[in-house]
Amino acid sequence: MNRKRISSTRLIPLSFLFAILVGAILLMLPISSASGQWTDFITALFSATTSVCVTGLVVVDTYAYWSTFGQAILLCLIQIGGFGIVTVFSMIMLITQKKFSLTDRKILQDSLNLNTDLGILKILIKIFKGTICIELLGACFYMPTFIGRFGIGKGIWVSVFTAVSAFCNAGIDIIGASSLTDYQSSPLILIVTSILIILGGLGYVVWFDLSHTVKYGISHRFNPIQMFKRLNEHSKLVLAITSGLIIAGGVIFFTAEYNNPLTIGHMTLLDKITNSLFESVTLRTAGFASYSQENMTDFSCVISYVMMFIGGSPVGTAGGVKTVTFFLAIMGVVTYIKSENSNVIFNRKVSDESMRKASVIVYVSAFAVIIATLALIVTNPVNMQDALYEVISALATVGLTRNLTTHLNTLGQIIIITSMYLGRIGPISLAIFFAKKTKKEYEIKYLEGKFFVG
Repeated sequence: MNRKRISSTRLIPLSFLFAILVGAILLMLPISSASGQWTDFITALFSATTSVCVTGLVVVDTYAYWSTFGQAILLCLIQIGGFGIVTVFSMIMLITQKKFSLTDRKILQDSLNLNTDLGILKILIKIFKGTICIELLGACFYMPTFIGRFGIGKGIWVSVFTAVSAFCNAGIDIIGASSLTDYQSSPLILIVTSILIILGGLGYVVWFDLSHTVKYGISHRFNPIQMFKRLNEHSKLVLAITSGLIIAGGVIFFTAEYNNPLTIGHMTLLDKITNSLFESVTLRTAGFASYSQENMTDFSCVISYVMMFIGGSPVGTAGGVKTVTFFLAIMGVVTYIKSENSNVIFNRKVSDESMRKASVIVYVSAFAVIIATLALIVTNPVNMQDALYEVISALATVGLTRNLTTHLNTLGQIIIITSMYLGRIGPISLAIFFAKKTKKEYEIKYLEGKFFVG
């Protein structure tokens, strides 16, 4: 089929599906498992999906089941999933000096969810350079701890793997069977991981705007408030929402789990604060855990649903419906209640198209959560609380679980595989679909009917 005839709306989901299938085939090979045995298709498919979709839910222990080759395949899939296969393919074209057609630029623009293809190749290069630099820097901070525990060779490998996984918001690790629970008293590991997660979740647009503004502000001796005011409206909103969610979530988890001996109740005050903030960060699509999720209070569990559903920010490695999307959907409700005619943020009007798009993405995502949860309950003997946590975690590509993933039957695993895939491509595809221009004039016009609502 002629690639130019495939719209980006179809090509982007197909590219992720292609990467998943190739990854699954490679993971099935005996060389990929530590035992040297063939891996069954469902296990390989689940592992490939959770890597490409940067989710983090696993049905086998990553550190023990997979060989170094298998772990390397997972790491490549995570990096591809974080970038997007269209972005990776475009970078390969750029390195090999292939010419970009207008169609290629359009597809790349859609894969990055940008409004224009102006200077898009320069943006592509900046994204790759920025990502590699941040991941390497993160690995360097990890190395003293991990080399001390695993030795030089494995310590470096664990550091690199963890840094890439954290930045891509994947949450997959090769440290041990209990994620980061062994480091709940290590502020260095939790803080470095949190920073990598946040940077990956902010989005590339915010990166470049923040970098440019800070450099300009330093050269002109601006204070932080003056620098913030010079940011564009999108960056201001993303930073404000992200900061608010992290702080609010940290306070809520600190309060709700303070006396819970199964989570943070046994920790020192400093560790309680650090782990509460880390939980607030990791819930928004990262998937690393510093304490057991199934032992949280019911209140914390409900708050976790909301945090996971919201996710990270647009044009980044995070999942969920995205911070700006959720904010606009809530803003639409508030505006309607106030009977206001326009939606204004930082003295900028939000387009009606953006408001509609945000509402649709939230509604469709919520509907998908309900359907997948019901399907999981019907096919597996699980309670609603655990099933809902698992499904939201999969659809929002978070990767946290209440110790349910490894106990799912084949149908349950297929439901989660589908949820992870839809969670990775759903918001992107919906955004592209609803961004298409619609006709302003229609051949047939209808009289307005009277419908009673509410």
